[in-house]
Amino acid sequence: MADLVLVYGMRLLPADEVEGVGSAPIELKNGNGAQVTMHIVEGSREQIEAQLRHSIDAFFDFYPEL
Repeated sequence: MADLVLVYGMRLLPADEVEGVGSAPIELKNGNGAQVTMHIVEGSREQIEAQLRHSIDAFFDFYPEL
């Protein structure tokens, strides 16, 4: 299997400041494009960390061949 690249981004903002979140564009070397769906996780630091760990585990469950 070829090497993979995990594309992600994180930024912490006050919960009442976020109005909306869109997709992030990706430019591929072959000229095509792709999109990364952005997600919001709210809560205390501990709640956010727990949800991120759960989300990462669930993400890789979609790719059992890895």
